[in-house]
Amino acid sequence: MALPLGAFRGRAFGRDWLVTRSLFAGGASEKLVGRALDGSDYVSLNLYRLESGPRLKPCEMSAEKVARFVVELRVVGADEA
Repeated sequence: MALPLGAFRGRAFGRDWLVTRSLFAGGASEKLVGRALDGSDYVSLNLYRLESGPRLKPCEMSAEKVARFVVELRVVGADEA
């Protein structure tokens, strides 16, 4: 399932998150920012779609952490919130 654009509520690692997904440069780059609602964690990344292939650029954290977050993240629907 693709993550929606804009702000949405998600669930990862047993916590609820406020997540924002934005596209730039006609979709050539993307930013994803997640903040745990309990204040315990933060995730931020940029993804660049280059001719040579995609490049993940985490913001001051490991690529492993952001990859685990994206794999774990589930969108919480309005009926589940």
